[in-house]
Amino acid sequence: MTDIGIFASIALIPFVLKVFLGILSDRVNLLGMGHRKPYILLGLLIQSLCLVIVPFIDPATHYWGFVALAFVLQMGMALYDTCTDGLALDTTPPDEQGIIQGFMVGGRALAVVVTASGVGLLAEYVSWSAVFWVLAAITMIPIPMVLAVKEGASASSEGFDWSAFVAFKRKTIIYLALLGFLFFFIIQGANQLVNAFLEDEFSISLSRAGYYTTIWGIGVVLGSAFGGRLYGKIGMKNTTRLAMFGGLVGILLLAFITGPGMAWPLVLLFGLAYGTQQTVYFALAMKYTDPRIAASMYSILMAVTNVGQGAGMAVSGLLSDQVGFRWTFGVLAALNLLAIPMLAPIFGRYKQT
Repeated sequence: MTDIGIFASIALIPFVLKVFLGILSDRVNLLGMGHRKPYILLGLLIQSLCLVIVPFIDPATHYWGFVALAFVLQMGMALYDTCTDGLALDTTPPDEQGIIQGFMVGGRALAVVVTASGVGLLAEYVSWSAVFWVLAAITMIPIPMVLAVKEGASASSEGFDWSAFVAFKRKTIIYLALLGFLFFFIIQGANQLVNAFLEDEFSISLSRAGYYTTIWGIGVVLGSAFGGRLYGKIGMKNTTRLAMFGGLVGILLLAFITGPGMAWPLVLLFGLAYGTQQTVYFALAMKYTDPRIAASMYSILMAVTNVGQGAGMAVSGLLSDQVGFRWTFGVLAALNLLAIPMLAPIFGRYKQT
């Protein structure tokens, strides 16, 4: 688990560096094709090519070569991810930001629901090569959709302003970034342990692990829809409180799983907490993003969350090796309480925003 945590942390570095990809997208109209569209296409092509190559590198004997390939693959992913976010920021009205983030978080999770069981079966009954080559083919599916997009002018492309970066000196933005780091440190640190915990404790098969991932994905889809709807109904502050509490309960209950049967509802509940927490934070980040530096500012906030993910996965992997999975879940759940003092600087002490 320590090796896996280190690998995952290094592979996430491109998502930490995505701020530079955001600035590039905001400032440079690539080949006259636009500020978002050509970068999305390039990122998809890089990812697909790397997935084709993956099976030819044995991580057991060429660990650092495998890490390097993962780094390049993730760079392609970070590129199209950043520019897709930029496209959403360019086109989404403020009152629909919670809804669009629900679609984006839920869409990713729905893809997991659709593919997780198939990936587990392919790995178990065909080969890991088949897994990666199928994923490479799936990566190409969005390309016709991207080509069909008619990209409009964005606020950032018309008036990119370096002075807008002064926003990062504001207390609200500083604490918002800290909240993102904390949420993603916790939720991703816990998420990487779930199947490893079930495999270690109950010797589940790869295909069954895929089914659990499917159940988790269903929970994320429900959580993203739930978080997106609540965001507009009870306000950002109350929704953030609910997301924090949901993360605490959803992770803590994982420590009390006593058998494979009990795992089904608790993995679903964890997925619900995961989807709600991510949707709420992404919508908050959209709200506080300055349109003059849309992709840049949003990518910086996302980069902070990715630092949190990398740190969380490294720490949770190390901690689980030292004290076991159950105690690690307990520690990660308790860390949600650190979000409480961050809420007042973000939302104001006396008013609901």
